[in-house]
Amino acid sequence: MAFGAFAGEQAPAVEQAPRRRSLVAVWLLLPGVVYLAATYLAPLVSLVVTSLKAPDLANFDIGRYVYAFDVGNYAHVFTEYLPIVGRSFGYSAIATVLALLISYPLAYFVGVSLRRFPLWQALALILIIAPFFMSFLLRTLAWKAIFADEGWIVTGLEHMGVLGANAHLNGTPGMVIFGLTYNYIPFMALPIFTSLERLDLRFVEAGADLYANPVTTFLRVTLPLSLPGVVSGTLLTFIPASGDYINASPQFLGSTQTTMVGNVISDTYFNLQDYPSSAALSILLMVLILIPVAIYLALTKTDDLL
Repeated sequence: MAFGAFAGEQAPAVEQAPRRRSLVAVWLLLPGVVYLAATYLAPLVSLVVTSLKAPDLANFDIGRYVYAFDVGNYAHVFTEYLPIVGRSFGYSAIATVLALLISYPLAYFVGVSLRRFPLWQALALILIIAPFFMSFLLRTLAWKAIFADEGWIVTGLEHMGVLGANAHLNGTPGMVIFGLTYNYIPFMALPIFTSLERLDLRFVEAGADLYANPVTTFLRVTLPLSLPGVVSGTLLTFIPASGDYINASPQFLGSTQTTMVGNVISDTYFNLQDYPSSAALSILLMVLILIPVAIYLALTKTDDLL
C-alpha cells in the first residue's frame, strides 16, 4: 500500500520532465524564429506587396506608386523578360555542371586520397576556401583584366591563330559562364568534400574484394554515398548563380547581349525606379527556381542534405 502511494506521488514529476524539456527547446528556438521572421518573412511580404502596386495616376511622378492588387505586373514581366530568364537558367545550369565536373575530383582527392595526410588535407582545404578571403568583385575584376583585349591571353591566342584579329573574350557568354563556374566552385566542392571525407573506405574495399572494377565501384558505392553532398553543392551553386548580376554585367565579364535576370532586376529598380516590376520579377524568379529544384530533389531521392 505504501509502495503504491509512493509510485502515485512520483508519477506527476516523471510526466512533467518531458514537458519541461519541450518548453526549454521552444525558448531556445524562439530567437532563431524571431530572426528569420524579421530578416526573411517580413522582407518577403514587403516584396509581394510591392509587386502588386500600381502607378499613382493622381500625382504621377517617377517612382511614386500606390497600394493596389495589380497582378498585371506579373504578366508584364513574364512576357517581357522570359527570354532573359531562360538565358539566366541556361548559364546557371551549364556553370553548375562545369563546377560539378571540376569540384568532384577535387573533393575526392582532398577527402579520400589525402585522408592519411591530415596536414596536406588541411592545406588543400585552405586553398579551396582561399577565394573567400578576397572580395567577389575584386576576383571578377581580376579575371576581366586577365582576359582583356590587350592582355597576354587574348594576344597570345591571336598570334597562334586561335582567335581572329580584333577578337575579344570579355562580353561573351563563355566568359559569363566561366565567371559563374569559378566563383561558385567552393560552394560545390565543400559539401561534396564533407560527404566524401566521412565515407567509410571499407565499402570501397569490399567492392574490390567482390571483383568490381574501379569504375563499377565508383558508380555503385562511392557516388551513391556522396550523393547528399552532390545535391547540396548543386543547389548551393545553381540557386545563387541564377540570380547573379555581377558576372553578366557589362562592367565586369558580360555585355548587353549576356544580360541575366539579376541585371534586369537591378536596372529596373535603381535606374528605372519601376519598383513593382522589379519586385514581380524577383518573385517570379524565386518561383521558377523552385520548379527545377523540386524536380531535381525528386529525381535524386535524397533527404540527407548537409
